[in-house]
Amino acid sequence: METDQEMEQNDQPVVRTNGVNGPTKCRQCGLSSILTSHMRSGPEGRRTLCNACGIAWRKGKLRKLVAYENAARDPESSRPVPPEIDMEFENEDKAYEFYNKYAGLTGFSVRKGWIGKTSAKMIRSVTLVCSREGFKKDKKGYGEVKRPKPDTRIGCLARVTIKRTPSGTYQVKEFIAEHNHPLAPPSALHLLRSQRVLSNSGNASAPDPYDEPAEFTRSLNFFPPSYRMSLRSKRTRDMQSGDAEAIMNYLQSMRCNDPSFFSAFQLDEDDRLTNVFWVDAKSIQNFKYFGDVVCLDTSYKSNGYSRPIVPFLGLNHHRQVIIFGAALLYDETAESFGWLLETFKTAMHGDKPKLIVTDRAVEISDAVSAVWPGTFHLVCPWQVHQSMVKSLGSIIQSNRGFLKEFTRCIYDIENEHEFVSAWQEMLERFNIRQNEWLSALFVERERWAQGYVRHIFCADITSALRTCSLTNFLKRYLCVQTDLITFFKHYEQMLDEQRFLELQADFRATQSAVRVPPSKMLRQAAESYTPAVYEIFKREFEVFLDCLLYNSMESGTVAEYRIVEGSSFKEYYVRVDSSDWSALCTCRKFEFVGIQCGHVLKVLDVCNIKEVPERYFLRRWRRDAKSRGGEEMTSPK
Repeated sequence: METDQEMEQNDQPVVRTNGVNGPTKCRQCGLSSILTSHMRSGPEGRRTLCNACGIAWRKGKLRKLVAYENAARDPESSRPVPPEIDMEFENEDKAYEFYNKYAGLTGFSVRKGWIGKTSAKMIRSVTLVCSREGFKKDKKGYGEVKRPKPDTRIGCLARVTIKRTPSGTYQVKEFIAEHNHPLAPPSALHLLRSQRVLSNSGNASAPDPYDEPAEFTRSLNFFPPSYRMSLRSKRTRDMQSGDAEAIMNYLQSMRCNDPSFFSAFQLDEDDRLTNVFWVDAKSIQNFKYFGDVVCLDTSYKSNGYSRPIVPFLGLNHHRQVIIFGAALLYDETAESFGWLLETFKTAMHGDKPKLIVTDRAVEISDAVSAVWPGTFHLVCPWQVHQSMVKSLGSIIQSNRGFLKEFTRCIYDIENEHEFVSAWQEMLERFNIRQNEWLSALFVERERWAQGYVRHIFCADITSALRTCSLTNFLKRYLCVQTDLITFFKHYEQMLDEQRFLELQADFRATQSAVRVPPSKMLRQAAESYTPAVYEIFKREFEVFLDCLLYNSMESGTVAEYRIVEGSSFKEYYVRVDSSDWSALCTCRKFEFVGIQCGHVLKVLDVCNIKEVPERYFLRRWRRDAKSRGGEEMTSPK
C-alpha cells in the first residue's frame, strides 16, 4: 500500500478526458501541469496542486482563511472592506487575515513591518505594511552589477497599525490606504506573495488568470454575403488518415469548454474538409489590445512540415510574441487565403490589422489586396533571408562574403538611395547581375527593404520573429508519425506557457521598478513603458548622449538640425516645430517602431525640453495598455 508521500512523488501531470488530451492547472495558482515537475495532493484531492503549492499545503505554510470561503459563497463579500479606526480583532492573527484579505482584493501584498513587545515577550502592537514599503539598501559592489534586479520597495506608506487593549483584544489605531505605485491587475492577484493562500473550497481564493471579461462573450458578427464556405476546386494537399476526425473532435471539445471559442472550416468541391481556423476568447481579447500589427506565419511551406499550420502572430506590450489564432490550411490558393483572412476578420468582430506581415507568395498578396484593401502588406525580411539561403545556396558557397552583404541590405540599411547603391554594388562585386531570383526580389523591394517601409508602423515585429520559438516548438509535432490529437495537446500547452509568461511580465511591471539615473526623460519613460520597452528607450537615450548636433536651418517655429552619431558617424536630420514640439527624424525610428529615437531626444534636450511630449508614448507600449478599455489602438501618424 503506497503512503501519501509516495503517491505524491509518483503523481504525473494529469490529462483531460473530455475528448482531447491536455494539461490541467493547479487549483491554487493556475499553473499548467506541464510547467511543474509533478502535481500534488490538495484539499480537493490528488493531483490538484502544482509542486510548489502542494508542498506548501502539506507543510501547513499556507494560511487557510475562512473569509475567502465566505467570499466564494457570497459575491458581495468579495468587495474590499478597508480597516477602520477602533475596529477590534480577537488577536493579531485575525487582524492579519482581515488586512491580507483586503490587500488581496485591492491588489497589493502585505508583510509585517514593526512588532512591539512587552518585557514579557507579549505582542503590544503590530504594524502591517505594503510589501513595497521602505527602500532597498545597496550592497557592496552593487554598481558593478550589469543587470541589477528591479526594486520592489519604493517607499509606499500604505499600512495599518493595531495595538493591544487592556481586555486582550487588538484595535486599529492607524490606517493609511494610499499607495504610490500601480496595484496588481485582477488576473495576477494570486502571484502576490501574501496572497498565496488556500481555502477548503479549493480555487475559490485564487482568480483564474485565464478568465475572460464578460464583454468578450458577445456574439460574433455575421459573415459577409460574399463569404464562401466551399472551394471551387479540389484541395491542393492531402490529409493524414484520421486528421479530419481529430479536428472535429477538438473543435467540439473546445466549444464545450469555452462558449466564446470560435471556429470555422471550408470544404472543397468534393465536400472534403480542407481548411480549418480556430481562436479562443483570450486571443480575441489580445487582438483588441495589440491587433494593429499581425504576422501570418506560413513557414511550414519552407520548413517541410507535413501539416500546414498557419498561426496569426502579434506582439504584446512586453515585446512577447503572442498568438491571435491558427489554421490548418490544406489548400494554398488565393481563394483559400482570402477565406482565411475573411474568417479571421469575422472572429475579431469585424476588426482587421493596420499591417500584415507575410511571405512573398503571390496567392497571399492577392488575398490581402482583395479582402483587406486598407491593410499595408509587408513581406517579412526574415522569410526573404531564409528563402535566399535555399534559392542561392550555390552562390553562397562559391562567393565568400555574399551572405554578409545580402544580410546587410535586408536588415541594416535604412535609406532608399543607400540601399540601391549597396544592392548594385553587391551584384557587381559577385557578378550576379543576371540572377533571376535576385532581379524579381529587387522589383518587390518596396514591400520588404527597410529604406522603403520605415514610414510604416510595424512595432518592429520582424526583429522579434527572428528569435521566436513558437513555431519551432510545434514543428516536431506536425510530422506524419504524430497524430493530430497530440499536436492539439501541445498547441494548448504552448498557449498556456505563453500566457503564463505574459501574466508574469504584467505582474513584474506593476510590482517592481527599474532603477533610473537622475534624468526626467528616463524617469518619464520608466513610469510609462513596460520594462522591456524601457530598455529600448534607454538604448536610444545612450545614443542621444553620444550625438553631436549642428544647426542647419530655421524658419519661423520650424528648425532643422543635423545630427551625427559619435560611434558610427552617420548623419541624420531632425525637424522640430517649437509651437507643439512635434519632431520628425530621417531615421524614422518612431514611425517604424513607435519609440522615439535618440536624435530627437538630443534636439529636445538642446531646446531645454527635458520631458518627451506625451504623444510619443504609444498606448500599446505602456504598462497599462490592457486597462484602457474604451480607447482605440493608436499608431504613429
